[in-house]
Amino acid sequence: MKSAQIIENMLKLQQKLNDETNGLGWEEGYTKEGKLISWRRCIYMECAELIDSFAWKHWKNISEPTNWENVRIEIVDIWHFILSLLLENKKKDQDFSLFSTEIASIGEFKDFCNEENKPSDNKNEIYSILNDIELIIHKCSGFKLELDELLSVYFTLAIKCGLNLDSLYKIYIGKNVLNIFRQDHGYKNGTYVKNWNGKEDNEILNEILKTEFDYEKIYNRLEEEYKKTLSCKS
Repeated sequence: MKSAQIIENMLKLQQKLNDETNGLGWEEGYTKEGKLISWRRCIYMECAELIDSFAWKHWKNISEPTNWENVRIEIVDIWHFILSLLLENKKKDQDFSLFSTEIASIGEFKDFCNEENKPSDNKNEIYSILNDIELIIHKCSGFKLELDELLSVYFTLAIKCGLNLDSLYKIYIGKNVLNIFRQDHGYKNGTYVKNWNGKEDNEILNEILKTEFDYEKIYNRLEEEYKKTLSCKS
């Protein structure tokens, strides 16, 4: 599958998820319930969660190793919201194929399509990653937003954290399924249980993705694990 086609597939999946979760017309900035949507705020709040995946505190757990599996999930969570921001700014008459080709033309995207790099806990590399995260926050919290610049910084950050396009796509598929699963099981109204017998649902998803990539099979595995959680609580 070509790189631009992978981007196109993710755009379409994100469009479908947003349509189902927020209602048709969410691109105008409001959900079907009338809630204001701010994808930029979503991005920088997820960035704050990503920062907490690193031992950035100078007064606490200063030698704690980085949980790189969690970092990868957080990077993909940010990507969900960047895709949503891109879709919100997409021209109405522009097809997905042309739009994905434009995204794939970003300079750093070519490097993002290469083999994965293995990240390390070298402090200078961690500081560099934190700087990139904060740069994304800066770009999303200012008055002027340049989407090309945001994508450039994001692809650079993802590379430093050990992802490439293929691994992003795999985790994105899994997280897309989990997001749909959450919505189907009461995430919006607050009845969804996120901790499954001592593990967050993201951790369960990571375990499933080691052996599954099929959309329906991932959902069914999540259903099986969730039922075990609910039976233990009853």
